[in-house]
Amino acid sequence: MTELLELREKIKLVYAKNEAIILPVVKFLLAFVTLLVINSELGYMSKINNIALVLIVALACSFLPMFFIILFAAAFTMLHMYAMSLEVALFGAVVYMLMFLLFFRFSSKDSIVVILVPLLYACKIPYVVPIAVGLLGTPASAVTVGCGVVVYYLLAAVTSNATTVNAMNDGDAMAKLRLIVDAVLGNKEMLVVVAAFVITVIVVYLIRRMSIDYSWTIAMVSGAILNLAILLVGDLIYDIKISVIGAILGSILALGIAKVIEFFRFCVDHSRTEKVQFEDDEYYYYVKAVPKITVSASTKTVKRINTPRRPAQRYDVGTGRRSVTISRQDEEDEDYEELL
Repeated sequence: MTELLELREKIKLVYAKNEAIILPVVKFLLAFVTLLVINSELGYMSKINNIALVLIVALACSFLPMFFIILFAAAFTMLHMYAMSLEVALFGAVVYMLMFLLFFRFSSKDSIVVILVPLLYACKIPYVVPIAVGLLGTPASAVTVGCGVVVYYLLAAVTSNATTVNAMNDGDAMAKLRLIVDAVLGNKEMLVVVAAFVITVIVVYLIRRMSIDYSWTIAMVSGAILNLAILLVGDLIYDIKISVIGAILGSILALGIAKVIEFFRFCVDHSRTEKVQFEDDEYYYYVKAVPKITVSASTKTVKRINTPRRPAQRYDVGTGRRSVTISRQDEEDEDYEELL
């Protein structure tokens, strides 16, 4: 355990010293991967499906606030939708506008979540999101999680109906619009997942804020069970065909990642909990103090030991005198010579 704590402190120290370099690199990688995934999943406009353009945009995002990654990602998806159909692009623009209004109103600080939800869905580990956001965010963060889920299912609906939309004539504008609207708003799976994730975020937040021992562990386990239960109940009611094995394995993986988050964010020693009670003229105070588990990063000190040098002797043949030259280094690194 001590080695892990030392490793945590070293990681924090490295990040604190190199934050100006690490943060732009992380934003660059996030923007680069996001745009690559969008181009690979949609890819209807060949002009922006270009690795050079993706690199340029990702490099620009590395020096801009995190919200610009969302803006560029939305712009890429809108252009791909426009290349497929104008009606699809208009519907996408309306959905994005509504989400941006909700996003700015409630939880604009959680912009990265909107990007992470579709990416984690692409990686088949979406159940990490509600537990992690509940541990690190606020109840308002549930809005951001819901927006991320809607973005994923919107892109999935566009991809799955692309062949049908392209087969329609230009005069079938209303039919195209109705098709994509029904594919998104009539998606029961999306509604169940949004409800499960939103409720899980709120419940995890409320439990981890409680003044009980091991509140974070109880919160993440309760959140995983609750999320899984809501998904299974929704599957039974609406027959949305959720993979039970995938949901269980995803929840277990989510618990593992949540424990890592807890180790770096909330590592405390409940065995040394102290409860204090005191009062003033107006209130009684009941305080519960739980100490953090901290350890200083070990540092290695190298001590250099110089062995004394034997004096160098020389003989003057002409005078028969022996001279000894002793080199010593004082504060000014001067050489002294002593004649015997």
